[in-house]
Amino acid sequence: MNMVLYFIIPMIISLILVFPVKWIAIKLGLFAKVNERTIHHGQIPRIGGVAIFIAFIIGIAVFQIKNSFIRGALVGGSLIFAEGLIDDIYDVKPIVKVICQLIAAILLIVVGEVSLNVIHLPFNIFIRNKVLTNVLIVFWIIGITNAINLLDGLDGLASGFSIIVLMTVALLSYRNYLFSFFRISLILAGATMGFLFHNFNPASIFMGDCGSQLLGFLIAAITLAGFKSATFITFLVPIILLFIPILDTLSAIVRRKLKGESFATPDKSHFHHQLMNGLGLGQKGAVLVIYIITALFGLTAYIYMTKPEIGLVLLLFMFLIFELFVEYTDMISINYRPILNLIDKLLGKKKDQ
Repeated sequence: MNMVLYFIIPMIISLILVFPVKWIAIKLGLFAKVNERTIHHGQIPRIGGVAIFIAFIIGIAVFQIKNSFIRGALVGGSLIFAEGLIDDIYDVKPIVKVICQLIAAILLIVVGEVSLNVIHLPFNIFIRNKVLTNVLIVFWIIGITNAINLLDGLDGLASGFSIIVLMTVALLSYRNYLFSFFRISLILAGATMGFLFHNFNPASIFMGDCGSQLLGFLIAAITLAGFKSATFITFLVPIILLFIPILDTLSAIVRRKLKGESFATPDKSHFHHQLMNGLGLGQKGAVLVIYIITALFGLTAYIYMTKPEIGLVLLLFMFLIFELFVEYTDMISINYRPILNLIDKLLGKKKDQ
């Protein structure tokens, strides 16, 4: 019964809190901007992350979860949330965002006592250098925080994706007796679920940067701490769980680099845009497809933990499918088609023969 309450109580709190948050946003005129890059129309409040943050804090207090990790996560997460809320109201320069994310990552390391004494990579490769592992922690936190932020482009996408990832982390944590991470994951998933009821298409409120960056930071912190706390979680498991935002972000970096644009330059060529426009799935269709793909990656992560060889084969297969999709939709560039060009050459040779 307690397991259910970890999820239900924050969900109810968040579900109810969205109403006053929405009212305050409307009174203050805090609406999502509408321009040539946006998909939504009309005036939609954009500070829904406030409800997620408060519901998560209350959930942690109600279930009295006290340890160094949660202290670091709350301190760093509060900074990320505050910066995101200011950005939702006034707009913050990208460099300020990165600086705040850097400070939050350091707070997680210092206050939360999060460290990676040994990084166990595939093929029995070990990294034990303290400086290198701390740098990796910082890059992981900043990278995933921005990846989830970039994913927040369609109604219910970032929130639904985060719920699936968190539920998978909860399952993996419970299976391996990491009960504190099990509880934290369920509480955050519940707080996000309550918001999703208002955020699924057609959305009546957006989470804003205060929500997407908060979720990104906390998911990055939870997966990282879980990896640190148990040797059975290799570095590949959190990467599998967060495969879509990681690959989407890397694709965006390469795409904008090829165009000579800044990484902070927004566009409409992300994975979810390609599903919605390129394949004509629409908002709901694209979001539901990403939900399914995320669940499949969660299943792959679970299989990888129990049978690494099979899990690795599944991951490579799904990576190949994603790569073919990227090339077919010109997601990076019309000239980026290494595998498709190879297939064309092989098929051309067969036809010539």
